[in-house]
Amino acid sequence: MLEAIPMSNSRTVQTRLVAPPDTNYMNTIFGGKVLAYIDEIAAIISMKHSKMETVTASFDSVDFFSPIRAGEIMELEGIVSATGRTSMEIYIRVSSLNIQTKERKLTTESFVTMVAIDANGKPQAVPPVFPESEEEKRLFESGPLRRAHRKEKRNMPHSFFL
Repeated sequence: MLEAIPMSNSRTVQTRLVAPPDTNYMNTIFGGKVLAYIDEIAAIISMKHSKMETVTASFDSVDFFSPIRAGEIMELEGIVSATGRTSMEIYIRVSSLNIQTKERKLTTESFVTMVAIDANGKPQAVPPVFPESEEEKRLFESGPLRRAHRKEKRNMPHSFFL
């Protein structure tokens, strides 16, 4: 059994300026661009925690709450919120900052499952995590419910079109 690691050890923050090429005709960032940034930070967080290469297993949820406009600063922050034997659930929160108005908004929240792998692509055991702060405790304690939901989803049909 691997020794448990504090959740805070994996905390990672990325800051980006949203530029016009990142935006759609409404001058807001493309959702797909946000998803790519979420996937990237999830990989970094999971590699920091596992000390191994990792792959994306699933995007459990992505909730968009408000747009990010060109010229605003986007901040992605994430942490390993729970672990399985070889998998890590990553919680990511995206916020925006408007420099002129000083308004900060929550724009997106996501849970991503990453799996640690060896050089041959075989899943590898990862250390468990433990919470320290109140926010971490809420995330950690709600992890089993999200895990059960993921297992339930696996039993659903995978193809709806012929």
